[in-house]
Amino acid sequence: MADYKNVTPLEGFDWNAYANGDAGSGVSREAQENAYDSSLNKIEDHKVVDGTVISINKREVVVNIGSKSDGIIPASEFRYNPDLKVGDTVEVYIENQEDKKGQLVLSHKKARASRSWDRVNEAMESEEIIKGYIKCRTKGGMIVDVFGIEAFLPGSQIDVKPIRDYDIFVGKTMEFKVVKINQEYKNVVVSHKALIEAELEAQKQEIMSRLEKGQVLEGTVKNITSYGVFIDLGGVDGLIHITDLSWGRVSDPREIVQLDEKINVVILDFDNEKKRIALGLKQLTPHPWDALDPNLQVGDHVKGKVVVMADYGAFVEIAPGVEGLIHVSEMSWSQHLRSAQDFMKVGDEVEAVILTLNREERKMSLGIKQLKEDPWQNIEEKYPVGSKHTARVRNFTNFGIFVEIEEGVDGLIHISDLSWTKKIKHPSEFTQIGAELEVCVLEIDKANRRLSLGHKQLEENPWDVFETIFKVDSVHEGTIVEMLDKGAVIQLEYGVEGFATPKHLVKEDGSQAQLNEKLQFKVIEFNKDNKRIILSHSRIFEDVQRAAAREAKKEKAPRTSKKAVEAAPAIQNQAASTTLGDIDALAELKAKMENEK
Repeated sequence: MADYKNVTPLEGFDWNAYANGDAGSGVSREAQENAYDSSLNKIEDHKVVDGTVISINKREVVVNIGSKSDGIIPASEFRYNPDLKVGDTVEVYIENQEDKKGQLVLSHKKARASRSWDRVNEAMESEEIIKGYIKCRTKGGMIVDVFGIEAFLPGSQIDVKPIRDYDIFVGKTMEFKVVKINQEYKNVVVSHKALIEAELEAQKQEIMSRLEKGQVLEGTVKNITSYGVFIDLGGVDGLIHITDLSWGRVSDPREIVQLDEKINVVILDFDNEKKRIALGLKQLTPHPWDALDPNLQVGDHVKGKVVVMADYGAFVEIAPGVEGLIHVSEMSWSQHLRSAQDFMKVGDEVEAVILTLNREERKMSLGIKQLKEDPWQNIEEKYPVGSKHTARVRNFTNFGIFVEIEEGVDGLIHISDLSWTKKIKHPSEFTQIGAELEVCVLEIDKANRRLSLGHKQLEENPWDVFETIFKVDSVHEGTIVEMLDKGAVIQLEYGVEGFATPKHLVKEDGSQAQLNEKLQFKVIEFNKDNKRIILSHSRIFEDVQRAAAREAKKEKAPRTSKKAVEAAPAIQNQAASTTLGDIDALAELKAKMENEK
């Protein structure tokens, strides 16, 4: 610090004149102040003026606007312009000429905002290239500070290449063109891509003019979609369709290529007008069918992976680009065609037998049922006529039941071979689909791969016994279980059913027999071959009446011939044998008499 204690006042200085405003220059103090004020710019609060940058540091920028003091502005207000330097002219907004500290308060941000809308509209009209500061990300793009206005930069307008990481652009200052303004909502859309499109268009034209089909070029994987891959050929894009990526089937292009990978491609086709280029990758390698083992032939076993499933079959890839079809009919010896999905699924490793092989057409058919023995090859030994087996009901028809003894071995049970005694109208009355049923082999049809089967043959034919029980003229008790137009069905003992026409259902009092009525019936016809029993209730009392009439006639007659006398006991004997019960009673009586004797 300077020592002022020994300083001697200037001799001859007129202190009184200085106090009166005259420092010896002959000019009054008031005049001096006016001259000083006139040297400063006339500034007013809340106005926008130009200033000169006189210093810059990380925190603030000092700007001179020709006032008594310099203004200090936060450096953050200039972050959109990283090239700012001392000496640059900037627009500032005068907030206050002096704050509490006597400091001039300025704002660059407000100055830009006050004139920003006019500047943006001017930039769009003149197609001016402007600078903007990317502040942050938003849905679908970025927010850009342009003249103090928050403008929207769509993601598709950042670059000609698809952008995968938007965050790398935050905090950058870039050049833009204003492409759209919504005057009503004060919305501004800017584009960086528009600046380089014109240059790229010229570049594309040059590249397209040099393209040739079959030409091999190096490109970079630009984008991957579900249907193919876009390749950047150095300013122009081409598409490799998913079917042209590999000779084999491709479910996802990412299995073959990766983003930003450099690969060689061949030009398959191009359209100058539409700027479309079709590229191929698999065409750079030989077709797998050409490299297929020449010794491979029909009957050989091959292994592969199921790549595609359909209801009618499965495509199996035995080598990349070499596929064979296993038709559903070649998956099982069974003749019941099912969906191929019942046997295998995509991704399964399978072994198969080559059934057909056409190298010229590049087609191959395979089979997996051939890996098992054909069950019909030795059918006579495995299922001889008369053998008994357990089968599963597969389907019904009006005439019978289709069953499967094992996979590939089917048979038919005719409806007449289901039961010896019960008359079945439809197989559903007897069993159900999926049920197991005991069967007997009746006949083998090897040519048509079909067995004739029976169920009732598992038991002896009861009609051999019924023939001795239900003799003609024997009488039995029966219940009417069904009434039909042509007559009634009568349930007899042993589960046998008989039939009576309406005229044989007339009772002795003249009334007609009714459903569920229990009556005595006489057998008037028995047919074992057709399993038919014809019954009559009316015949019982009609025979008695006829016998009584003959007896009365006999008593009135004076003489009876020997022939008539012999006939009477025959009629009586015939009537005596009308029921099974009478037969049993006579047998018991005969046995008793023999014992007594």
